[in-house]
Amino acid sequence: MNNILISSATLVLPGHSKNGEIVDILVEKGNISRIDKKIKHEIGKVYQIDATGCSVGPGFFDLHANFGEPGLETKEDISTGTAAAVAGGFTAVAVFPNTNPPIHSRSEVSLIVNTAKNNIVDVYPIGAISRKTEGKELAELYDMQSVGAIAFSDGNHSVQQAGLMGRALLYAKGFDGLIIAFAEDDSIAADNQMNEGDVSTYLGMKGVPNLAESLMISRDLFLAEYNEAPIHFTSISTHEAVELIKRAKSKGIKVTCDVAAHNLVYTDQEVMGFDSHFKVSPPLRTKKDLKALIKGLRDGTIDAIVSQHTPHEIEFKNVEFQIAKYGIVGLQTALPFLVKAGLTDQEIVQKLSIGPRQVVGKEVPTCEAGSPANLVIFDRNQKWVYDTSTNKSKCANSPVFGQTLIGKVRAVINHGQLVENL
Repeated sequence: MNNILISSATLVLPGHSKNGEIVDILVEKGNISRIDKKIKHEIGKVYQIDATGCSVGPGFFDLHANFGEPGLETKEDISTGTAAAVAGGFTAVAVFPNTNPPIHSRSEVSLIVNTAKNNIVDVYPIGAISRKTEGKELAELYDMQSVGAIAFSDGNHSVQQAGLMGRALLYAKGFDGLIIAFAEDDSIAADNQMNEGDVSTYLGMKGVPNLAESLMISRDLFLAEYNEAPIHFTSISTHEAVELIKRAKSKGIKVTCDVAAHNLVYTDQEVMGFDSHFKVSPPLRTKKDLKALIKGLRDGTIDAIVSQHTPHEIEFKNVEFQIAKYGIVGLQTALPFLVKAGLTDQEIVQKLSIGPRQVVGKEVPTCEAGSPANLVIFDRNQKWVYDTSTNKSKCANSPVFGQTLIGKVRAVINHGQLVENL
């Protein structure tokens, strides 16, 4: 990679001595060599990126993405998934075990780690809590961590057996492992299609009540407290969940959580048109829940925002709402969604760059002279069209596909590599 000069960008990194200042950043041989108000250079010696009006900060880190590899490569493989991640500003992605076979042994973890080597995006496997994510028998957690798994989750399967979840928390604690819980009580959710409320009643569809989430969060908080073990809840969606986790944090329970970007901008009102692209799990909730999630982000209850990138081929989405698969592709739309939700650049970097790394114990890029360059440059005001020409994923199951979005990632630098979105 040539030496790079990023000029006239607003540095966004809470706690940094130049946070909020317009600076030039010189990157030489993959490392930041200087950060200053103005850096003079010889023409031809550096590749210049004019970042006037843009923000620059540590590369985004996605704690919850689904790639299809291994076994479901027609949905997404590591190559296309990381291409979508880069286009969305992510320099690191944690991939969930919703694969076939699931990531439930050292073999699958090693496959992902080796396939993703030398990529501009760091790909971190999340191993399954139970074998085949069936919730019956504990998987070899330590074995998976030893070859690269950074945490453990049963993906979109919520662990229904309290005993198994308790054992997982206790076992993982022994080697500083982290359990990630997707909170949904199956006996209450009952495989229903959308949020339970006024809209589901009006449409005549069976809904998933908030209770399905809050009941499971309550159970897992008790288990985490009993076992004195850390736990992370992914994709929370209800005001009750925010309140439960806020109380647990105040008690000293080691709990963190994240929210999917689309749950910050859409409510169950979107389902009125039966557009299957709005069918997600957990479902889109009410305005009350959305406001509580935004508040939870700002008061520190919610630690991170995730894309919950879930690609599906057209035959799984271009069908009746009731039989469509859950999920949307979200890596490239995370930033526009957060801009739409009204988050500031400081909040975006805190929840997309800093918070996720702190959850899994990864070092936050310092953006100091001498440190490796792990950077994202983005313009919250730039418009772009999300369509077949800009989509990097194999799939296009997004409610905003074909639309003009506001908030674009201009470039990403990591591991001595540069990718620009021109």
